[in-house]
Amino acid sequence: MNRAKKIAISGIVLLSGLTLVACTKSASSDSNGKIIAVGAENEYANVISQIGGRYVSVTAIMSNPATDPHSYEANTKDASTISKATLVVQNGLGYDDFMNKIESGSKNSKRNVIDVSKALNYPSDTKNPHLWYKTYTMVKLSALVAENLKKQLPEKKQYFEDNLTKFNNSINEVNSGINKLKDEFAGTGVAVTEPVSDYLIESAGLKNMTPWNYQAAVMNGTDPSPQDVRTQENLFKDKKVKVFLYNQQAVDSSTKELLSLAKQNNIPVVGVYETMPTGYSYQKWISAETDAISKAIKDGVSTNTLS
Repeated sequence: MNRAKKIAISGIVLLSGLTLVACTKSASSDSNGKIIAVGAENEYANVISQIGGRYVSVTAIMSNPATDPHSYEANTKDASTISKATLVVQNGLGYDDFMNKIESGSKNSKRNVIDVSKALNYPSDTKNPHLWYKTYTMVKLSALVAENLKKQLPEKKQYFEDNLTKFNNSINEVNSGINKLKDEFAGTGVAVTEPVSDYLIESAGLKNMTPWNYQAAVMNGTDPSPQDVRTQENLFKDKKVKVFLYNQQAVDSSTKELLSLAKQNNIPVVGVYETMPTGYSYQKWISAETDAISKAIKDGVSTNTLS
């Protein structure tokens, strides 16, 4: 089972007794007249916030960069927040299935749910669920968010459209950085722990040398085969890669061993995130990771965390 599908949902058990949540009066706005919105992951919440601006009150369910999102436990506060929202954005592909359980337990006729994977026609068997690492995903999502908000507050249509234009322009700048990385280092070998930033690596034209089965095993919380472990370790020992990208939010003993192996072989490392680090917008986050990869390849500089 995909580790993303194993997100702890013990908190959902509490929802079975929350009939009061299910019976809560549906609301289309908060006490200040703002649209109530929820992003299952904070990167999605950030997109909603950028488009909705002062007319939207946004809550991110998963937002702690110090924890592994796969171990997230839903709680009654989340259920209450989601029950009131009229716009919800979630990833899909099993990454945040707890959202479906909460939504089914707290009916709201005014709620609009955007399942990113379904809305953008990603196949249900898509192997890598970290869709936000494709800027294409966020461009398409931002347009969907703008359309939804315009329907809820048609008198603010121009405001939302202006914010959408600003968002798209800023994404163009992010893509320029990614294209620059591609122009300078296309084909450069990199290693990863799991497919968190694989879409970014692909966009930048870098060569991901880590076997897919190794990545999938780590993502799913299982042990990679001895053969895949040996292949992965040899990437460092034989210096076949110029940088090692690891999930900064899921560091276990095997990751620590690889970090040590990278250090022994003078291979710089870059810590990448599943949820957006504190103090960043989506654009600044992806640009920062792109810059970190560039510095690692060009100057041998490691970036373990984004501050």
